[in-house]
Amino acid sequence: MVLPLNFWLLFAAAMIISSIGFKNYVWFISIGYGFSIAGEGLLMMLLYGKTLTPGTVLCCLLFIIYGCRLGGYLAYRELKSSSYKKNMTGEIKDGKSVPFGVKIAIWVTCAALYVTQVSGVFYRLVNVSGSDVWTYIGAAVMLFGIVFETVADIQKNNSKKKNPRRFVDTGLYKIVRCPNYLGEMIFWTGVLISGIGAVTGWQWLVVAIGYIGIIFVMFSGARRLEIRQNKNYGKDPEYQKYVKTVPIMVPFVPLYSVEKYKWLVA
Repeated sequence: MVLPLNFWLLFAAAMIISSIGFKNYVWFISIGYGFSIAGEGLLMMLLYGKTLTPGTVLCCLLFIIYGCRLGGYLAYRELKSSSYKKNMTGEIKDGKSVPFGVKIAIWVTCAALYVTQVSGVFYRLVNVSGSDVWTYIGAAVMLFGIVFETVADIQKNNSKKKNPRRFVDTGLYKIVRCPNYLGEMIFWTGVLISGIGAVTGWQWLVVAIGYIGIIFVMFSGARRLEIRQNKNYGKDPEYQKYVKTVPIMVPFVPLYSVEKYKWLVA
């Protein structure tokens, strides 16, 4: 399996952008993540400008929109939201005690994940496969994921402004307890779909690593959130009813808790 030069250029871009994590440990997987995806979308457009088609341009633009929205939202929350800082004090490690070698390993691993995540579209460009029905279906799913996640974030922010001490169970939160994570999974499922008909042979291994990796990260994030919410709202009878009747991640799938799955650590 030989990875093309442009794959390594995307990896280098993700390394450069996500290096913001050395400023704050958690930024490797938050702000650095969002802007890395945006950067990779832009770089693919620059690298393959002569062979771009309407469908691949759309997919790359969706990477940029997705990444800038997510990175910008997380940056604002980290830097400007006093309520978020207050609530998360003691919940998230500041990274000061993390050995530098471990930070390097996390940095490289994250950058590698980010480039494999976009590989469904990347290999369509590498293979000069143009645009077909799968490109547009994938792009539509990607767009839906962005909208779904954005609405979930807005609904949570609005709910917390009204009652910062209560858990959120309105809007999309009536469907699943982590609709923002569900939106993420929908978006990356769209990327996976966009590769159908273009990705071939061992290239699917790279695509699968990125897709399985981000799904694992989303469920790991849901577990951390569940543990935190159980700590904050566990004695509330309404919360207990909510968590027993609303699935944690996927609608209509009766998975109500992932707290016991200790292997979900990322």
